[in-house]
Amino acid sequence: MSDPADLIIVGAGPAGMAAAATALAGGLRVVLVDSGTAVGGQFWRHPPEHARSVIPTEDLHHGLREYHDLREALAAHAQKGQLDLRLHHHVWSAVRQDDVFVVHAVDRRKAPQEIAVVLRAPRLLVATGAYDRQLPFPGWDLPGVLTIGGLQALLKGGGVAAGSRVALGGTGPFLLPVAASLAARGVEVVTVCEAAHPRAWLRHPGPLLRNPGKWAEGAGYALTLVRHRIPVRPRTAIIRAEGGARVTSVRVASLAPDGSPRPGRERRIEVDAVGVGWGFVPQLDLLITLGCALTDSADGNAVVAADEGLRTTVPGLYAAGETCGVGGAALAVGEGRLAAESVLADSGAAPVLRGKRLAAVRSAVAAQRAFARALALAHPIPPAWSSWLTDETVVCRCEEVTAGVIGTARAEGACDHRQVKQLTRAGMGWCQGRMCGPAVHCLTDPKQAYRPAERLVATPVTLGALADLDT
Repeated sequence: MSDPADLIIVGAGPAGMAAAATALAGGLRVVLVDSGTAVGGQFWRHPPEHARSVIPTEDLHHGLREYHDLREALAAHAQKGQLDLRLHHHVWSAVRQDDVFVVHAVDRRKAPQEIAVVLRAPRLLVATGAYDRQLPFPGWDLPGVLTIGGLQALLKGGGVAAGSRVALGGTGPFLLPVAASLAARGVEVVTVCEAAHPRAWLRHPGPLLRNPGKWAEGAGYALTLVRHRIPVRPRTAIIRAEGGARVTSVRVASLAPDGSPRPGRERRIEVDAVGVGWGFVPQLDLLITLGCALTDSADGNAVVAADEGLRTTVPGLYAAGETCGVGGAALAVGEGRLAAESVLADSGAAPVLRGKRLAAVRSAVAAQRAFARALALAHPIPPAWSSWLTDETVVCRCEEVTAGVIGTARAEGACDHRQVKQLTRAGMGWCQGRMCGPAVHCLTDPKQAYRPAERLVATPVTLGALADLDT
């Protein structure tokens, strides 16, 4: 694409793909940037192109018709020179200079070499998705203990099962498709431990009734689990992993309503892999650095504040998908389309969605957002989860900071995860608090929404790539 871009989109998952396709259909010139080797993000993750014929994973996906339609639309616009698709580009910073957004990225297609890339456009849309939220427990740092998303990524991206006998734990409906996917690949899923109880949904029946597609999807997973005889245990949790060179067993406990283990209701299960997930954390690094206002969501995370058209509080900056609140791929696609419509309107271009089509998308987004809120309220983090920890339990893996050290910092007056970081170095390591930040926050200030610290460098970048900026 030789002409200047009208819009830069960071993130080529469901929200970014839908936004790009809509903006391109409206005549805009778009740069779509993603760190992956193919479009689709985590939800539509596939093996590399050259391996797809020998590693079939299509049966592990939902909404593939939408994915293929969007992918074909993007390919057609790329062929016409209207779309500049930058895969394997990691964005590490974005700033606003006058009326233009400047996006700094590194091109890692020829790794280990990194090439500095600078992109400019008057409008920027951030659709960077989310990552697994983790709560530490004794043994969670053993080899073989993964996040739920990590298990799914191995399956979708390479057809690889992390083990042959797997236990899953945490909370939320994401446990079900992961269990079903593992079973479809011959894995013995020995238990699915759900910390919440299904009765919690009875307090929020409206959003459930207005989203019948969720019923059908859940019923499909339930049938798969029944067919493979996978036990789903409500109000239970994996509270300990045991092993030496790698995990060999887990301790599973029945939970009281506050999430504390019931005395005498614990059992040991032999496994060779574990997957745990407590929802997701929106990836807000770029949006925080750009000065966007944040708001609290029902799942305990801060999310970007955006209007009905997905405009943030920074002029010319838009957001869509999980950055606005975790809600799934269908919601992300709808928000991507609405955000692109706002870009078109603010650019003076004609709309792509009109009349009933636009109203239908808005209605679907509203219904799915309400469902996401109900889901968060029905699957909260157990208030007493910290009772599973010992003083020796590692909370920050990078800096090897234990729960006991964090407890001491809190007793000495640290009132949030930033102060704990200053006193203990928790969050100062390679991941910059992405793994431990939510847990440290829950140990120090659980009544407030988790707001990540500002990171001027959103992803690790080499000094060589920074030096390239001078040339």
